[in-house]
Amino acid sequence: MIVIDDILFSDDVKNIAFVCNLQKCKGACCIEGDSGAPLEEDEVALVKKFYPRFKKHMSEKGIAAVEKYGYSVIEEEDEYTGIATPLIDGTGACAYVNFDKSGISYCAIEKAFLEGKTDWRKPISCHLYPIRIKAYEGFTAVNYDEWDICSEACKLGEKLKVPVYQFLKEPLIRKFGVEVYEALEASVKYAGEDS
Repeated sequence: MIVIDDILFSDDVKNIAFVCNLQKCKGACCIEGDSGAPLEEDEVALVKKFYPRFKKHMSEKGIAAVEKYGYSVIEEEDEYTGIATPLIDGTGACAYVNFDKSGISYCAIEKAFLEGKTDWRKPISCHLYPIRIKAYEGFTAVNYDEWDICSEACKLGEKLKVPVYQFLKEPLIRKFGVEVYEALEASVKYAGEDS
């Protein structure tokens, strides 16, 4: 484990290799699962604010899901209660996902960002995936979320020799700041020299 301030990074973020391979998985993380993407409190307002700007990139089913469930939903699962994106038909695909001509999923929110229509890229939980963050009293845990749909990403990461934390440099800096990322990088380097 790597500890930086009150942030605990699991060893998986440095030990597991990972590079998204959209040609293989087709963006399955946006369409598989039992719940939507976790949203931070401030992101709920951002979804609502920018919805008119990214709505045109959504599918009809996605728009219908937002009209039925709202911009976000409350998820209650075991010990976890949080806010998430709604799902199409209440299960499966995120309401904000759509597909390109080759069948690869894309985020309507991110598409508007890439077009310069918004200054918010997408929910941080999506940008950080396959890392998941959980806040506890006194510390924040940063863990790798192992999921079989990402096996091709792990293979590509191994081939290219890119660990998860390097692949996710931009979103990690977005979430924690450049100083924390540089400290993480230095800790990984130091641990490598020490072994």
